[in-house]
Amino acid sequence: RISFSCLPAFWHFSMSPLVLPRLWLPSIRQLLFFGLVLGFLGLLYLLLVTGKVQRTYIFHSLVARHLARVTDIEATDTSNPNLNYGLVVDCGSSGSRVFVYCWPRHNGNPHDLLDIRQMRDQHRKPVVMKIKPGISELANSPEKASDYIHPLLSFAAQHIPKHKHQETPLYILCTAGMRVLSDSQKEALLEDLRTDIPVHFNFLFSDSHVEVISGKQEGVYAWIGINFVLGRFNHVDSERDVVVEVQIPGGDQQEALVRKRTAGVLDMGGVSTQIAYEVPKSVSFASPQQEEVAKNLLAEFNLGCDAHRTEHVYRVYVSTFLGFGGNAARQRYEESIVRNTLSKNKLLGQHVGETAESPILDPCLPTDLQDEVLAATQKLHLRGTGDFDLCRQLLQPFLNRTNETHSSLSGVYQPPIDYHNSQFYGFSEFYYCTEDVLRMGGDFNSSKYASAAKSYCATQWRTLKERFDSGLYASHADVHRLKYQCFKSAWMFEVFHSGFSFPKDYKNLKTALLVYDKEVQWTLGAILYRTRFLPLRDIQQESLKGIHSHWRHSFSFVNNYYLFLACFLVVLLSILLYLLRLRRIHSRTMQRLYLLAGNGEKGLHLNLI
Repeated sequence: RISFSCLPAFWHFSMSPLVLPRLWLPSIRQLLFFGLVLGFLGLLYLLLVTGKVQRTYIFHSLVARHLARVTDIEATDTSNPNLNYGLVVDCGSSGSRVFVYCWPRHNGNPHDLLDIRQMRDQHRKPVVMKIKPGISELANSPEKASDYIHPLLSFAAQHIPKHKHQETPLYILCTAGMRVLSDSQKEALLEDLRTDIPVHFNFLFSDSHVEVISGKQEGVYAWIGINFVLGRFNHVDSERDVVVEVQIPGGDQQEALVRKRTAGVLDMGGVSTQIAYEVPKSVSFASPQQEEVAKNLLAEFNLGCDAHRTEHVYRVYVSTFLGFGGNAARQRYEESIVRNTLSKNKLLGQHVGETAESPILDPCLPTDLQDEVLAATQKLHLRGTGDFDLCRQLLQPFLNRTNETHSSLSGVYQPPIDYHNSQFYGFSEFYYCTEDVLRMGGDFNSSKYASAAKSYCATQWRTLKERFDSGLYASHADVHRLKYQCFKSAWMFEVFHSGFSFPKDYKNLKTALLVYDKEVQWTLGAILYRTRFLPLRDIQQESLKGIHSHWRHSFSFVNNYYLFLACFLVVLLSILLYLLRLRRIHSRTMQRLYLLAGNGEKGLHLNLI
C-alpha cells in the first residue's frame, strides 16, 4: 500500500498496488513525453495570453490617443490642481501672438513626453490673442517693448489660476521681423523685456526665455509640433504604424533603433518655401565644403526628459528658401518678363505689351485673362495663353538648380530621402494650390494634379469667372487665387518634383490645412522642446511617493512574462520529479510485497512438510 502526504497540510490515503492503474506509474519515456506536452501547452498559452494583452494594450492606447484628441477641444478645467501651464509669445513680422498651453501631471514613465495641449476657454475656443504691428516697429524706441507686450501677458494671466503663475514658464520668441534688425537694436528691445516683465508679472521667466530664434529653429519647432500632434513620438508598438530604422546621432555607427516613422514638412508661403524632415541614417558628403554647409542645416536634439536615453534623439534637416514662395516667385517671373520685353522692344523697335491690343503672351495665366504689370516707367499688358506645360518649362530656370549631388533649390545641400519609406505633409500653398480651385486637397497624386491644372489653365477666363460666381470653388478662394492659380500650380509642381527631386510617382504626400482639425503652430513644438526636462521633477516625486507600487508595476505579468515562464518551468520540473519519486516508491513497495509473498509461500511449504 502507498501513502501520500502534502505539506504544509497532511493527508493520507492508501491504494492496493493490484488496482493501481498503469497511467499513474508511467515509464521514463512516458514521463518525458508528458513533460514535453505540458511545456508546449504552457508556451502556447503564454504566447496567446501575452499577445492578447499586448493587442489589448495597443487598442487601449489608440483609444486613449483618440480620446485625447477629442478632449483637446473641451474647455480646460482650471480647477484641476495637477494641471500645469506654459506661455509662448510669437513675435512675428506683422504682429505678435500669445499662446497658452496646458498639460496634466507627467505619468512618471520616462519614455513618454508631456501631453501638452492648447488651453481652451469656457467657450472651447483656444486661448490666443494677437496684436499689431510687429515688435520690430519699435526698433527706434526700445523702451516701449514691455508696454507693447503687456496686453498679451495680461490676457494670458487672466486665464491661468493666480497660484500657478510662479510655476508657469513664459517664452518670448521673435522671428523674421527681428532678424533683419541690427544687433544693437535687437539687444535693446530684448533687454527692455528682460528688465520690466518680472516687475509686472510673476511668471517663471529668465533672461534665456526671450530671444530671436533662427529660421532653422523655427523649422525644427514646426516639425516637432506636427509630429507630436500626429502621435509619431509615441513609440508604443502597433501593427498599423510604419517604422523606420534609425542610427542614433553621435552614437556607435552599429547602433540602430527601430521606431515610428516621422513625417516631413513642406511649407510654401507667399515669400519663402521650407522643407524639414528626419534624416534617420548618417550621410556622406561630396566635399568638405558640403559638410560645412550641412552642419548649419542639420539639427540634432533629444526630446526626452533623460539625456541618457536615446529613443527620442532626432536628426532633422531644415532649409528655408527666401524668394521661393508663391507670390515672390510670381514677382520674379514678372520682372523677368518685363526686362526681356523692354530689351527686345528696344532692340527690334517693337511695342509689345504697351497696349492691350498687342499684349505680352503669358502661358502661366488662364486663357484670355487680361492682366497688367508695372514697369519702372510704364504699364505693360499681359494676356494669358493657359499652357501649363510651357509654363513649367519657363519656370525651371527660376529654381536655380545645379549639377551637384544631393542638392535642391539654389544648389543648397539636401540629404537623400528614402522615397519608399517616407511621408510628407504639405501646408500653406501646397494645400491652397490643390484644394482652393482644383478641390484635390489631401493625398497628392502627381499625374491627376497635373491633368487638372492643365485643364484649368486652358479654360477661358470668362468660364472660370462664371464658375467662381456660382460658388463652385472653395469658400476662401478669391479672384486673386483664380488669376494666379495656373502659375502657382506650375510653380508648386516644379518646386516639389524638380527642386526637391520627388519622383512623379511619389504617393506619400498629403496636403493639409489642419492636422486633426486644428491648426498646428510652431509654438507648440517650441514649448514641447523647452519644457522637455520638466517630467524629471514629476518622475522623482512619483518614485518617492510610491516605490512599492512602481516595483509592482515594473514586474507585472505583461512586462515580465519571462519571469512567469521560468516559474512555470520550475513547477513542471517539480511535477516530473514528484512522479519519478512516486515511481521509485512504487517499485520498492512491489519488491517488498513480492519478498513477503515469497517468504509466505516458503513457510507454508515447511509447515506442510
